[in-house]
Amino acid sequence: MVNFRKYISGITVLATGFILAQSTVSTVLYSQAYDNQKSSLNLPSPITSAVEKAILSPKELVDINVNTMMTDPVLKNATWGFVVYDPKTKKVISSYNENTPLVPASTTKLLTTETAMNLLGENYRWMTQLEYSGSVDENGVLNGNLYVIGSGDPSLGTNKAGAWSYRDIVSDFIGGLSREGIKKVNGDIIIQTALFKGNISRLPENVVWLENNNYYLPVGTTREINPANEKLIVKKGSTFSAEKKYFYVSPYNSQMVYAEKYEGDGILTTKIPDAPAFLANTLRATMIKSGLSITGKVMPKMTDNALESRKLVSSYKSPTLGDIIFYTNQHSDNSLAEALLKTVGFQKLGDQTSESGRAVVTSHLKDEGFDMIGLNYMDGSGLSRSNNVTPISQAKFLTSLMDEKYYKTYLNSLPVGGQSGTLKRMFVGTGNGQVFAKTGTLNKVKALAGYLKTNSGKTLVFSLMVNNYAGSVDMVKKRMEKILEPALDL
Repeated sequence: MVNFRKYISGITVLATGFILAQSTVSTVLYSQAYDNQKSSLNLPSPITSAVEKAILSPKELVDINVNTMMTDPVLKNATWGFVVYDPKTKKVISSYNENTPLVPASTTKLLTTETAMNLLGENYRWMTQLEYSGSVDENGVLNGNLYVIGSGDPSLGTNKAGAWSYRDIVSDFIGGLSREGIKKVNGDIIIQTALFKGNISRLPENVVWLENNNYYLPVGTTREINPANEKLIVKKGSTFSAEKKYFYVSPYNSQMVYAEKYEGDGILTTKIPDAPAFLANTLRATMIKSGLSITGKVMPKMTDNALESRKLVSSYKSPTLGDIIFYTNQHSDNSLAEALLKTVGFQKLGDQTSESGRAVVTSHLKDEGFDMIGLNYMDGSGLSRSNNVTPISQAKFLTSLMDEKYYKTYLNSLPVGGQSGTLKRMFVGTGNGQVFAKTGTLNKVKALAGYLKTNSGKTLVFSLMVNNYAGSVDMVKKRMEKILEPALDL
């Protein structure tokens, strides 16, 4: 931490002649008025700014901005931490509360997506297959069952990351049936999933919190619900209500929405479909509509003691994991992040629970040398306020990834300041195209962590997390930009 008065005194001594010639910059002399000017984030006059930049190093300017923010009305009562780290020298350039555990919000996705990429590989894909059992007679009648085999594809039917829609997948499946000469099915459509066997989940305590008399919920599922109908049961616009409402992040409305109530036997769930069931029901309805009759119904079958001999009709491949992680980080997609958490849990420990996913992620981080002090990893998306991490551990973690073979893909998945994703409206002027970072936002929580390309061509790593600030999110964003601006000259 630097001494703010020392630097102001330095400016005064070294720039006296220049200042005396410029009456407009007399306020550069240290005074309470100067503190007030800084804390309100009013930009200094161009001449004052020029004096500071001419005399002070970029590091000193970063330190001054950090000191200034300590008395800023928006941040002075907040708990916040900041670090700029040089990955080549492995040294901290500037910091404030860098060892303080803070709520990271969606910067948690940095850990989740990297674990998935490390363990599964950026070219990993999920498969969804249509198979049939029995035989096809000379009239094109299949005396057997159709099987929809899922593998936990988190993008299935969503159009996310280039994924196909349900309609496109069903069209491909029906084309496969036509190629097999099948005109009628005497049997059922059986759903089998190799990964997420139980998609309806109870609300875990570590993700749900009560705030302003509103319950915030994680993404859950309700079987056989068309996502197109979801908009009929939610209200948009108002962010809070005096009455108790159920809020959640909807992957279909792309915003926070709330519903009057949730259906279920005491188990609160959101209106999101069980993807394999919705796909199978859509397949059956489309078959009937197109004249390809089927006598049976759609039914799940998790175990198959008497395995039938089956033939592959069609196979749908998801986008690559690299593509899905790009979409996840660019859009801060919570449902994809939670699915990735469950996927790594299944791949390593054999079950699809969030608990297994958390165990795999924390074990991976420990193996990779992550600074576990202050870490509390509770979910894959960052929705939980029980998540905690320190700025320095985030910075060192991001530094360690620069030697990984998938670093370029990982870096490219991050939003770019002024250009893409959740950073498109930040760093529109200074820093445009130079900040590559994951954002994080909860009520009274704002976080930003990633990489900084300096004007001299260096790559630096930074983490900046603010908890319990005053004012609006936009006000905090401006303070973040102000803190990081001189770091571009490092």
